Amino acid sequence: MKAEDRKAYWRSNLKLMTILLTIWAAVSFGAGIIFVEPLNEFSILGFPLGFWFAQQGSIIVFIALIIIYAVRMDALDKKYGVDAHDEGVAH
Repeated sequence: MKAEDRKAYWRSNLKLMTILLTIWAAVSFGAGIIFVEPLNEFSILGFPLGFWFAQQGSIIVFIALIIIYAVRMDALDKKYGVDAHDEGVAH
């Protein structure tokens, strides 16, 4: 891989990680801590929505973001022709 392709690949990876971590932080801290009082006016299965986000919602969002990251990185790897087996990465 050319040096400029490596830079573009890494830049794309960092951009994706920044976006996904920002979403996770917004959900975890925003919905679970900062906006808990307004969210508690609503409920899911009898539990206040703010409590639900703090206990369950942020975990579910985090798992979804991991899946999104894996899918997007596979696409990014294909775009730049990156294959761990071709690079001689030890298993």
